[in-house]
Formats: sequence, structure tokens, C-alpha cells
Amino acid sequence: MPNAERVLHEKQVEGRGGIHTIRPDATVLDAAEVMNRERIGSVVVVDANGQLAGIFTERDILTRVIADERRPQEIRVGDVMTTPVACCEPRTPLEELRTLMRQKRVRHVPVVDQGRVVGMISIGDLNAAEAQVMIETISYLERYMYQP
Repeated sequence: MPNAERVLHEKQVEGRGGIHTIRPDATVLDAAEVMNRERIGSVVVVDANGQLAGIFTERDILTRVIADERRPQEIRVGDVMTTPVACCEPRTPLEELRTLMRQKRVRHVPVVDQGRVVGMISIGDLNAAEAQVMIETISYLERYMYQP
């Protein structure tokens, strides 16, 4: 069964393996600019020691900034980020990761190895990985059924 580590490896092969971080004292506007520039839906919030402090997502902007009519250039990420963060480990099976996302109602999950963030998996990454597994399974079954 594929796991989070495999998804991260595939993302790196495709050139999409970077982790985008921001500090809690950055403004929401700073975070939104990073997310727009990188075309991503979330950033990992890390403290001065590089430790995971939270996650900041598009949903946080909508529910905790825009809906409350707050000014993004004045609000600090640390004041509106999501914490605690739903995380997984590199060896977490994709089925378990999908269950975590469904139960916690999140679309982005940091992958943490020995206390260090090593990657991020989105629901889109998970869907693509599972589609690839299905393609491989179908191919295997076709070869099995039709080989002489």
C-alpha cells in the first residue's frame, strides 16, 4: 500500500516537492502573496527554531480575516493560523491519510519526521496518487488476463 513518503517522492520527481513556510509574525497579506505566487493553498507556520507552530490556509483567510472584516496587512499569521495541526508521518498509508483528512475536514497535511516538517500533502496530491495506483492495478490485471 502506498504511503505519504511515496507521494512526497513523486512530488519531488515532478519538481513540486518544496515546503513553503512562514513565520507567525508575518502578516496575512505576506502569506497570501506567497500562496498566490507559488499557487498553493496553504503554508506551514514555523517558529524561530524551525519547529511547526501551525498551518495557514485559504480557509483561514476567508473565515478569520475576510469574514471578520479584518485588514490582512495588519493581522499576524500567528493570530489566525490553525492549531493544532493535523499531521502524518512518512510511513502513513494513503488510506489512513484520506481518513484523517475526511475526519478533520482538512485539505492539507504536513508530513512530519522526527519532529521536522519534511513535506506537505494536499487532497489533490492524494487523489493523483490513488488514481496512479488504480492505473497500475488495471495494467497489472490486464497483463495477467491477456498474457498467452
